[in-house]
Amino acid sequence: MVKKIVDGVLSDMTAEEEAWLNANQVAAQSDEEIALEHLREQRNFKLKETDFYALSDVTMSAEMTTYRQALRDLPSNYSTSDSSSLSKDLSNLVWPTKP
Repeated sequence: MVKKIVDGVLSDMTAEEEAWLNANQVAAQSDEEIALEHLREQRNFKLKETDFYALSDVTMSAEMTTYRQALRDLPSNYSTSDSSSLSKDLSNLVWPTKP
């Protein structure tokens, strides 16, 4: 079954959606590719939450700088709580701790 992400939720495509993909020769993504895409979306959201620390009139702490760098390093440097690949919902991802 082919997967899709709608509003951050992974779900199966309907038969009609799958037929459209096949007819239009759009490359389908694997579960891991979808999980990594979702990871990037979540990472970008977490970075946006702390963007104001990067403004010129705000002094960013060393801890916040380290946190933001750890987020930017995702997904190339990610780890999971159970040493397995990412699950579809990222529940086993170990996120950096926000200071």
